[in-house]
Amino acid sequence: MKLHTHIKPISYLKSHAAQIVSELTASREPMIITQNGEATLAVMDIRSFQEHEETLALLKVLALGQRDIEQGRFRDADDVLASIEHLDQP
Repeated sequence: MKLHTHIKPISYLKSHAAQIVSELTASREPMIITQNGEATLAVMDIRSFQEHEETLALLKVLALGQRDIEQGRFRDADDVLASIEHLDQP
């Protein structure tokens, strides 16, 4: 993704909103909006946003799992499977 090709001033956003929606939906690339020459906003289509949020949620779960492992809060897979098998028996 080359963000430098998708940088527009805020005046462009104001005057081309419908066109921007169409372009972002089709390309699925974010657009950076500048104000007074500074990057201030990232605009993206809703599908990309949802995928981004799902990815962040998964990374958070992985980070929490890694922290549990580092703190010794885990069980061997064999122990877990044995406890599950024990529950299945009448």
